[in-house]
Amino acid sequence: MQVEAGSLSEPYPQGRPPRRILRDETLLVLGLSLGASGVAALISFVGSVTKPGGLKDQAATLNASAAPGRPWLDLAWQLFGIASALVPVALVAHFLMREGQGLRTLGFDRTRPWFDLGRGAGVAAVIGSTGIAFYLLARGLGFNLTVVPEALPDVWWKFPVLIMSALQNAILEEVIVVGYLLRRLRQLGWSPGNALMASSVLRGSYHLYQGIGGFIGNMVMGVVFVFLYRRWGRVGPLVVAHSLLDIGAFVGYALLAGKVSWLPTP
Repeated sequence: MQVEAGSLSEPYPQGRPPRRILRDETLLVLGLSLGASGVAALISFVGSVTKPGGLKDQAATLNASAAPGRPWLDLAWQLFGIASALVPVALVAHFLMREGQGLRTLGFDRTRPWFDLGRGAGVAAVIGSTGIAFYLLARGLGFNLTVVPEALPDVWWKFPVLIMSALQNAILEEVIVVGYLLRRLRQLGWSPGNALMASSVLRGSYHLYQGIGGFIGNMVMGVVFVFLYRRWGRVGPLVVAHSLLDIGAFVGYALLAGKVSWLPTP
C-alpha cells in the first residue's frame, strides 16, 4: 500500500481525532509524564509513612547530584534529565499539530509576553508567600517531610542548572496538567467541575512524596491555576508564575540553608 507524501502530517478530518484516540492519547501522555510521577510519588509516600519516625524527620530532595565528585559528568546528567523531561511537551505539541493547532492554542507562545510576565509575577508573589507559610505549618504538624529543594555541589553550573530545572518543571506541568489535560477532557465530554478536580488532584498526586502537606497545597494551587487559565485562556502566565516559584525555592534554599533559623534543613 502506498502512502502519499505528507499525508501522515495532515490534520485529522474536521480538526479533531475520534474519541477513542483522544482517550488513549491522553492516557499515554500522562503515563509517560506526570501520571507516572503521581504513581511514583504515592509509592514514595507509602514508604515514608511506614518508615520508623515522623515525616518531618525524613527528607525529600528535589535537585540532587547525579554523579558526586565528578562535576562534568554530573552536569551532563543534569542537562539530560532536564531535556528528557520535556519530551512529553514536544509530544503534546505534535498531537496538537495533527489537529491543525499547536501550543499556541493553549496560550504557550510569545504573542503576549508582557501580559504573561506581569500576571505571572503577580500570581507568584501571592502564592509564594502563602505557600512557604503552609509548608512550615504542615511540617510543624508532622504532615510533611523536610523538603530539600537542592543538594548540588558548589560548582559554576549550579545556579544555571537550578534555573533550567525550574523552567522545565513549569513548562511540563502547566502545559500538560492545565492546558493539554483540560482541552482533552473537554473534548471527551467531561464537565468543567470534574475536569478541574482531575487536574488539581493530578497536580497534588505527583507532589505526594513531600507528604500530605505537599499534596493538599499543590492541589489547592491547581484549583487556582485552572481558574486563572479559564479566565485568561493562556498557560503563559502560569508557566511564568511556576518558574518564579521554583527559582525562588531552589536558588533561595541554596543561598539561605543553614544561615536562617526559620528554614528547615535535614
